[in-house]
Formats: sequence, structure tokens, C-alpha cells
Amino acid sequence: MALDEAWSLNPRVSLRPERFGALAYHFGNRRLSFLRHPDLVSVAEGLADADSVADALRAAGVAEARWPSFQRALATLAASDMVIRRDAVEHPEQATNLQPERSSR
Repeated sequence: MALDEAWSLNPRVSLRPERFGALAYHFGNRRLSFLRHPDLVSVAEGLADADSVADALRAAGVAEARWPSFQRALATLAASDMVIRRDAVEHPEQATNLQPERSSR
């Protein structure tokens, strides 16, 4: 995950605060992820308001020395569709990492 890219929490994801951080539930693919630190929760929630991942990390007060571990955590969240590139939110027809709705047939 590049620091200069704009990302956002997937609109189909809900965060439930917990003592350790938060539980993230994706209502589309029904995946559950654990955000194991409150700082990661702050970054994930701040992605939508930041111009880039780096801006979200700065806004959450994350020291630059910790950024590589946050990049890895966010990349893991992206792989499970919990966070998506901002252009995927603005132009869903062009998104490649959004999961299609499944038919209930």
C-alpha cells in the first residue's frame, strides 16, 4: 500500500470498538477482522478524510518509525476488502477490488 494513495474504509464495513481496538465486519463478504490496536482503528477511520495514507497516519499521531507496520496492516485489510482505494468508492463501476453481490438463488 503506497503512502501517497487515497484509501477509505469500505462502506460495507462496520467497526465495533473493543478494548484491544475494534472488530471489523464486512457485510458483503461476511469477513471478520480484528484491528488489534486503537491507533490502527484511528487510521482506518481517518482514511476517508485524509488525502493519502500518510496524511491519515499523521492525523492519527502515528510516529513515522511505525508506518511500515501500519502499511502492512492496511495492506492486509485491503486484501480482505475492508479498506478500498478512494477511486473505488467514487467510481464503483471501475473498481477491481469490490466484491460483487451474490445471488440468493
